[in-house]
Amino acid sequence: MIRTVDLRGKSLDKAGYQAELPRAQLDVAQAMTLIEPILRRVQHGTERDLIALAEEFDGVTPASIRVPRTALDEALAQLDPAIRKALEESAARIRKVHNDQVRNETRTTVVDGGTVTERWIPVDRVGLYVPGGRAVYPSSVMMNVIPAQIAHVASIAVASPPQKEYGGLPHPTILATCALLGINEVYAVGGAQAIALFGYGMKDVAEKCDLVTGPGNIYVAAAKRALRGIIGIDSEAGPTEIAILADESAIATDVAADLISQAEHDVIAAAVLVTTSSKLASDVELELEKRVATTKHSDRIRTALTGIQSAIVLVDSIEQGLDVVNAYAAEHLEIQTKNAARVAEQIRNAGAVFIGRFSPVSLGDYSAGSNHVLPTGGCACHSSGLSVQTFLRGLHFIEYDQKAFTEILDTVVTLANSEDLPAHGEAMTARLENL
Repeated sequence: MIRTVDLRGKSLDKAGYQAELPRAQLDVAQAMTLIEPILRRVQHGTERDLIALAEEFDGVTPASIRVPRTALDEALAQLDPAIRKALEESAARIRKVHNDQVRNETRTTVVDGGTVTERWIPVDRVGLYVPGGRAVYPSSVMMNVIPAQIAHVASIAVASPPQKEYGGLPHPTILATCALLGINEVYAVGGAQAIALFGYGMKDVAEKCDLVTGPGNIYVAAAKRALRGIIGIDSEAGPTEIAILADESAIATDVAADLISQAEHDVIAAAVLVTTSSKLASDVELELEKRVATTKHSDRIRTALTGIQSAIVLVDSIEQGLDVVNAYAAEHLEIQTKNAARVAEQIRNAGAVFIGRFSPVSLGDYSAGSNHVLPTGGCACHSSGLSVQTFLRGLHFIEYDQKAFTEILDTVVTLANSEDLPAHGEAMTARLENL
């Protein structure tokens, strides 16, 4: 079912391992050309254009793009009490973790009379995207909304695709979660057109946003890339990934179940096991065959596990395994080895790291308190997951008095002249003219 990549006996650099490892093939550039007409249509269009796009792509005609407040309240009132309790518990844990991410103002006295103060200012308005399609993601509502609220973003809007079975509204659990969190501005719009709505705004529909966050399909990723600069983005967020670093101590049923759990998301989801144990590899293969056949979304999962993006990778040692997973930079990385916590200390590149048998990715997807909006496609080498910091900007406030200014004047003039920018120096010396 799942292919094997044998790296035993090989000692490669980071780029070499990256070339050997499986990765989903996505042509975001091609997708950008496909969505360009959509972006233009939203930029210059009206609500009627958004409704027409919903008819074309979602097969439904929303009564309006803005979800009425009554629909939000009704969805919350009708929410299964067990689901509400689970959402409330998860939200409390997410808040606890993300409250600790808030940075305090820092005032540095550079010299007597000269200070630089760094203040963390929230963006004014954010658009949060929650995907629809194959699954329902109230968890993604929480992962986006709660950090933005903790950052004290003043204006928060949520968009999620309209659903045919719900009369053109987003899924009621999505609406209920928004209502539970106090979000009243929700739009029934999906895909690239949602990102365009946030990026450009639309008269009588929605105000332009400063930043858009949230996962989505390749067309959402393409729209983010196309509008980067017009609007801030968190990341392009490609297909979900799980990598598991395991030795002979890992339990095959655990490993197989975790690989399956991420393959459940999408036919192009990536599931990668990196192991020192040939026996574990064989046992996991057997477990995959058995478990995939009995799980609900078996066709989707089988397609993902047999795809180019998934594999069992054999390595000689945990040290080599660490080099491999650091090169791969998975969205989700599980450590299922002896001394897992110690091994995890050597991880440099991952969206989130799950340590030990009782910390599966599923826990982080919902209720660990961590954020599940994470970098994919190897972007964890340079980017972090969604956090309170995503919604904050560090601003420097510089204040020097006359004495401190005078003491540093010659240094600034010297550097300005060295760069052949004499007017910079003259902006300093001009202040001496009126002392």
